[in-house]
Amino acid sequence: MTTASAAPTATLDGWTRSTFSAAGLTHDRYEKGSGPGVVLIPELPGLTPQVLGLAEHLVSEGFTVVVPSPFGTPEREQTGGYLLRTVGRLCVSAEFRAFAVNAKRPITTYLRAVAADLAGRAPGGKVGVIGMCFTGGFALAAAVDASVAASVVSQPAAPFPISPARRADPGFSEEEMDAVVARSRDDGFCALGLRFSADRNSPRERFDTIARRLGDAFEVIELDSSPGNPGGFSRSAHSVLTSEVRETPGHPALEARARVVRFLRERLSAS
Repeated sequence: MTTASAAPTATLDGWTRSTFSAAGLTHDRYEKGSGPGVVLIPELPGLTPQVLGLAEHLVSEGFTVVVPSPFGTPEREQTGGYLLRTVGRLCVSAEFRAFAVNAKRPITTYLRAVAADLAGRAPGGKVGVIGMCFTGGFALAAAVDASVAASVVSQPAAPFPISPARRADPGFSEEEMDAVVARSRDDGFCALGLRFSADRNSPRERFDTIARRLGDAFEVIELDSSPGNPGGFSRSAHSVLTSEVRETPGHPALEARARVVRFLRERLSAS
């Protein structure tokens, strides 16, 4: 589905499902496409039709896309109840550590293995990783592995920003941050961050923390969601690359998605 008034959606038709185990965890993953590799980590509440719309777009742009499914039900539409139940599960899961600061999360070790596996099969031996919402910071944590040449950090929402320390926390540990900073200095790793200006679930303080450490290796796109903004976004706008995208020329979220594609092409072709 692609209309000017709704976000792009897709189904799992044509995707290959397999089970992948690493770091003591086992989850399904879905793969499609050819060309440079991209790991797309779903946002809450899971692999929704809108997340699949982004995945299909990346396939159409010439990438091999792997989408792990660590939570939720693939293809299920988001509803308020479904979202709350998924959040409830994550809040008590040691795999995700939803409230912890300066935390190494078991799921990010798993995602590094997913990235390394795809890199072993993809052209150039390097991949990009996209994280969104609760998984936004996971894309940077995955870059501890040398197989990750680029990370896209879209509206990172973990840890849940319920205190000043949590709002400023980048979503992964200081040890992992040190490793990513070293990679940005020594082997050209870069990251791209996206958020809406009024998004309280993905606070600016979190981006400031990342920017202080990564410097010029961290490009930030902040879409205006203040009252009366020209894009028509509400103050609650959150999902930059999925539910807020409209296939209308000049639409700010569409342009942000196009920048993500260019960024991945640039970084993966340079690897």
